[in-house]
Amino acid sequence: MPRLELLKNDENPQDFDLTLLAVTVEEAARRLSIGRTTMYGLIRDGAVQTVPFGRSRRVPVQALINYLNQHMQTSNNHAAA
Repeated sequence: MPRLELLKNDENPQDFDLTLLAVTVEEAARRLSIGRTTMYGLIRDGAVQTVPFGRSRRVPVQALINYLNQHMQTSNNHAAA
């Protein structure tokens, strides 16, 4: 899949680096297409893990993938019922 297909119309290809291993909370929210407040809620509830870097925190991209995989499994279980 070409990289540009993963971008929203108002994003530049340089703004969405697929090689990053950890992203800011704002970048994580944008990748999930959710709001910043919702992302902070997921982090607060322990649904998405973060890693401290000095005085800031980063969201490992793998944590986003894990979150999506868990919710896909949950959705599949509800559809089968």
